[in-house]
Amino acid sequence: MKAFRILTAGFAGLMIAASAHAAGGAAHPHEPEEGWPFEGVTGQFDQASLQRGYQVYQEVCSSCHSMKLLSYRNLGDPGGPFYDEAYPNPNDNPYVKALAAQNEILSPTPNEVGDYDFRPATPADTFRSPYANDSAARAANGGAVPPDLSVIYKARHDGASYVYSLLAGYPDEDVFSERVVAEASDGGTPDDPSDDTPAEVQTVIDASKLHIGHGDDHYEGYLIQNAGQYYNPYMPGDTVPQFEGDPRHAPPGGFLAMPPQLVPGRVEYSDGTEATIDQMAYDVAQFLAWAGEPKQTNRKSLGLAVMVYFGILAILLWFSYKRIWRNVEH
Repeated sequence: MKAFRILTAGFAGLMIAASAHAAGGAAHPHEPEEGWPFEGVTGQFDQASLQRGYQVYQEVCSSCHSMKLLSYRNLGDPGGPFYDEAYPNPNDNPYVKALAAQNEILSPTPNEVGDYDFRPATPADTFRSPYANDSAARAANGGAVPPDLSVIYKARHDGASYVYSLLAGYPDEDVFSERVVAEASDGGTPDDPSDDTPAEVQTVIDASKLHIGHGDDHYEGYLIQNAGQYYNPYMPGDTVPQFEGDPRHAPPGGFLAMPPQLVPGRVEYSDGTEATIDQMAYDVAQFLAWAGEPKQTNRKSLGLAVMVYFGILAILLWFSYKRIWRNVEH
């Protein structure tokens, strides 16, 4: 009887957990249709995509997000976006020098009068941080500190696919509408118009118009999007408290402080590639994947050679074993 009670309690717990999972959580990130070129044993980064991804980071992401673990010289390392065989030392790569010099950083050494001046960055410098400290970042972003992107690829499940899905997954404009919660009151006078109270307006999302990923799920109800927050189905969270509808069928995802950043044509690619939302999300996701594991190309090349070596060694050991013990009965 006691065992039956334990099983019943466990089953009830699983049902509650399943219900909570259905009501919250995030949509499963999906990779591009062609997949990621760097996946697999012999996968390699697409250098042209890495270069475009750095351009997206520099022109879009770097105004809020830092990459403190990367130096500009890493851009010219083997397997990096701007690697050139003619410059085995990336500090000598003129293109990397030019990219670094586009950013001004605070010199770590004082000048002759003891002040700290800004100077163009060099390949030896780490990526410029947009804010002096977390307090400044929090003040500029409504209390939210933008995460450092150096290892975001490793810090999030499904790394590159998560970044790609999140950036390209904001709902279309046609799902949004405004709803007046409280009418404006005209209590002011010509002498003192400050008594006027503006109307209270809510931004709502028609969940029935959401198209999330490649699924056929259909939602009925409205999501209330508070000021300073933005809904994204791939952001981990719980939409139930903001959902006007059946809480058992609330849309997946959550709210974050970052508004949609990618719009068609926001970046003018230097190689002429059309800057669609999917293309920009794909490129910057691949760049961040490289940033999280910049030695991946070398690691895979060395690993493949080592596996071939061990394979040949195993064959030689097998034949040696058979020859040495051929006349010994087992």
